[in-house]
Formats: sequence, structure tokens, C-alpha cells
Amino acid sequence: MPILLQVISGRPAATTKRSSIPRIITLGGDHTTTLAALRSTHAHWGEVSVIHFDSHIDTWDPKTIGGGISHYAGVNHGTFLHLAHEEGLIRNTSIHAGIRAPLIRPKGDLRNDIRCGFEIVRARDIDRIGVSGVIEKLKSRVGDTNVYISVDIDVLDPAFAPATGTSEVGGWSTRELLSILDGLKGMKIIGGDIVEVAPVYDSAGEITVLAAAEIAHSLLTLMVQRPVLP
Repeated sequence: MPILLQVISGRPAATTKRSSIPRIITLGGDHTTTLAALRSTHAHWGEVSVIHFDSHIDTWDPKTIGGGISHYAGVNHGTFLHLAHEEGLIRNTSIHAGIRAPLIRPKGDLRNDIRCGFEIVRARDIDRIGVSGVIEKLKSRVGDTNVYISVDIDVLDPAFAPATGTSEVGGWSTRELLSILDGLKGMKIIGGDIVEVAPVYDSAGEITVLAAAEIAHSLLTLMVQRPVLP
């Protein structure tokens, strides 16, 4: 995956009137692929703010998840944002949205999450501040920086996205997430992904892959609405 992203991002954009650097949307797959995408992004755009839609924080120290076995095992879908911070790929103006999964070390995990440059909008915050409040928090956090949006499909409630590996109840509806994405119009989006989609677990109506496709369309729309110069 890292080599593939280097090849793709190394090509000139299809339309070079505004920028010769392509902006990439990645579809997956294991969330670890975001680390490779951020490495590729950094080569062209420098540090970026990450808006991370997920039920899990994914900034766990590899010593907490997997790293006690081997360095290779420490690179996984729960640690990739920690590693991105350690590699200097992301800014300290990043934010999670939709978080609701349990922490392994409640105090230690949150301290490390802040150290990695993240604030948190929890899934149930939407009941208190609404969609518009979530949008405002995201916009306020990233400001006018270059932004990478990563969407783990498990940010949605399992009722709307059953086809994923680590579902957590109490998530957002597809409509709520799409409305939040619509509200990010005007942001300087330089890349994004939709990950952790596992079609083999989907319903007969394929509601998960339909949601993922619509999310991809929303990300593409945001990128077209706001051209970004390097």
C-alpha cells in the first residue's frame, strides 16, 4: 500500500489549472492504511489536521496494543494515529468525532490522545449540541489548515453499518454523518478515506456499502467545492 500510494500521489493531477498535486480518496479495508496515506500526503502537503470519524480513538500507544509482541504487531488499526503523530505527519489541531468505545487505560489513553494532538467529539454529544454543534466544533478545531478526513464506517451505529469488524452500539445514523460532512463545505480537504468496510458481513440490502459509497461521494464533493493549492 505505501508504494501504491507513492505511485498514485506522484502522478500529476488530471486538472492542473489549480494544482498539479492529486488529492486522493482511499477505500478500505483495515484502518492501518490511513498511516500510509498520511505519509504520502505529508510528502506533498506537509503536516495536516486530521478529522477522524470513528467509534475508537486509534491513538493507542503500541505498548498498549500489539507492540509488546513485536514492532510489526504494534502497527495496527488501533495505533496508526499515535504513529502518525510520532512521525510528525499530523498537526496538534486534529479531532475525533463519534467516539464511544471503551478505553483500555481511561486516564492514560486520554492523556496520550491529547499528546497526539486530538480533541474529542463523543457520539452522544450530538444529542446535546446537535449536528450544527458538531460541525462547529470540527471547524473551530482545524481552522484554515489543510485537512485529511478519515472515516471508519463503525462511526455509524451497527443498525446502519453492520458490515465492519469492531461495531459499537450507540453510533450516529447515516443521515447524521452525511449532514455533518455537508457542513464542512469550504474546508481545505487534501485527502480522505473510508475504511473498515467488510462486505462479507453486510445485509442483503448492502446498507453498509451503500453508506460507504455515499460518504465517498460527500468527500469528493467537499474536495471539488474547495480547490487547494500546495
